[in-house]
Amino acid sequence: MLAVVVAVAVHPVDDVLRDRVDVIELNHYYNDHGELIFDQLIFWDWCPATGRFQVRAWRLVKSAWQLPERDWQRGGWSALWLDGDRLRAVYAGAFRETWTQYDPEIE
Repeated sequence: MLAVVVAVAVHPVDDVLRDRVDVIELNHYYNDHGELIFDQLIFWDWCPATGRFQVRAWRLVKSAWQLPERDWQRGGWSALWLDGDRLRAVYAGAFRETWTQYDPEIE
């Protein structure tokens, strides 16, 4: 949490890159032995043309302060992290958490 406070102090509010998606997913990926390999955030948007959610972006979680937090003011969820030399904030109206042993990017 201290890293977020420092990042916000260094980066003025108007310098924050802001995005919005429909769903933020926190995915815990495990190997065949049940060992946690990594945690990742997956950002989803609804696609009316295909009638399903499409992955817009993803990123590995490198620190607990990058985990999404409830955004009580707007009624959704927000994730915040340093993206290169810029602070990025992503808001979503919904959040889900999953535990899997399959990742299409690894196959």
